Amino acid sequence: MAGAIASRMSFSSLKRKQPKTFTVRIVTMDAEMEFNCEVLDHDVSKEEPVTFHFLAKFYPENAEEELVQEITQHLFFLQVKKQILDEKIYCPPEASVLLASYAVQAKYGDYDPSVHKRGFLAQEELLPKRVINLYQMTPEMWEERITAWYAEHRGRARDEAEMEYLKIAQDLEMYGVNYFAIRNKKGTELLLGVDALGLHIYDPENRLTPKISFPWNEIRNISYSDKEFTIKPLDKKIDVFKFNSSKLRVNKLILQLCIGNHDLFMRRRKADSLEVQQMKAQAREEKARKQMERQRLAREKQMREEAERTRDELERRLLQMKEEATMANEALMRSEETADLLAEKAQITEEEAKLLAQKAAEAEQEMQRIKATAIRTEEEKRLMEQKVLEAEVLALKMAEESERRAKEADQLKQDLQEAREAERRAKQKLLEIATKPTYPPMNPIPAPLPPDIPSFNLIGDSLSFDFKDTDMKRLSMEIEKEKVEYMEKSKHLQEQLNELKTEIEALKLKERETALDILHNENSDRGGSSKHNTIKKPQAQGRRPICI
Repeated sequence: MAGAIASRMSFSSLKRKQPKTFTVRIVTMDAEMEFNCEVLDHDVSKEEPVTFHFLAKFYPENAEEELVQEITQHLFFLQVKKQILDEKIYCPPEASVLLASYAVQAKYGDYDPSVHKRGFLAQEELLPKRVINLYQMTPEMWEERITAWYAEHRGRARDEAEMEYLKIAQDLEMYGVNYFAIRNKKGTELLLGVDALGLHIYDPENRLTPKISFPWNEIRNISYSDKEFTIKPLDKKIDVFKFNSSKLRVNKLILQLCIGNHDLFMRRRKADSLEVQQMKAQAREEKARKQMERQRLAREKQMREEAERTRDELERRLLQMKEEATMANEALMRSEETADLLAEKAQITEEEAKLLAQKAAEAEQEMQRIKATAIRTEEEKRLMEQKVLEAEVLALKMAEESERRAKEADQLKQDLQEAREAERRAKQKLLEIATKPTYPPMNPIPAPLPPDIPSFNLIGDSLSFDFKDTDMKRLSMEIEKEKVEYMEKSKHLQEQLNELKTEIEALKLKERETALDILHNENSDRGGSSKHNTIKKPQAQGRRPICI
């Protein structure tokens, strides 16, 4: 398969020695395998268990196009992530934060503030130690910036987050490059870099920008004799490049990498085989099926959230109605108590008014009786006149008091009438609250599937493929559309990276910058010079295969 990742381990020797037999246990995401094997003429640790790392030998040019199976993508993601954290691949600080956010999305899923609280990344290894030491920032500050981007990746599945990680990582200068120490004819020490695009010659102090590059489609012949390695360009006007390596086995390894990368380079630029087309078709169907399943789960989640919000709203309104009913009952009870008190007070006032009126009548009768009585002496007459005067004053006071009490009784009657009116209104409001309509339960209608989701019909275990010119044209148009969308997204991503770089620049410790940091900054200031800028786009037609 074009661009497939092959992880293999081979052992060979010219002179057979006593083999060492041991048990190998391979643990994957889906299974655990155990088998016995022999190692010949290799230095193997005597400690058990012996650990082997199965890694990709050849890196894909475009991870999204070439990594067909999800398990292959996941294992390659883990390999590239470890190489970035171990600083085998140089990554700028701002890009490291972005990659860390995609790694968190792949591991934890969507960001949930109630679950992913402050400090949940404290035990995670997400950034290279070089980046952490370069800035005066606490782990909490790094976590805050990673979480800010992590929250923007909501809705991405694990495989989508891992693919976004790889799409960013594959643009790094040291991605997929195998470095070898060499010497040219003059004895100058150099570095040879072998990757999916071609051969690159580096200065030992600068592994980011090659001094010269040889794309695979411009190389006519590669050969070695003993420790001398020769590269013959396709253009005969260009001088042959020769260099020496330290060991013969290094030349063999370089040649193996050249053969494998050149073969994959040529196969990528040809039409896929039927087997690869079937694998890609199956992968597309599986991806579409998972997409439909995610959309179905998203719709169910949205409907469940809407139902929960409706339930909470109904519970809130029911609680509000209960509180209003309680307040209305309390107001009604207070109105009834006030009405009873006013009625009792009015009754007492009426009785007092009647009593005062009776006393006034008695005083008037007494005055009349005193006037009718004859007083013979002046003293008695004077005393009688004084008594009459006092009786008149008393009668006048009692009449005023009676009038005041009568007015007070009238006022109390008016207050009683108002209290009863308030009681009537409170009863009417309570009745209105008790007779309010309830809200019927919601029966959400599931939304139909979007028309752009394809349907798949599988008959038995067989698949049929019919590729026509119209299908190829439509596929080309889709690829062009995806390229335009990717360019727009890359522009937005670059703006985000520049914002983060500007934000943390003030916290950088200049004295802790490594040589790669300085070289990366110089390249950025010059306009991003890298190995990708020194290689022209190869064409699929008219290229001669390599002759080894």
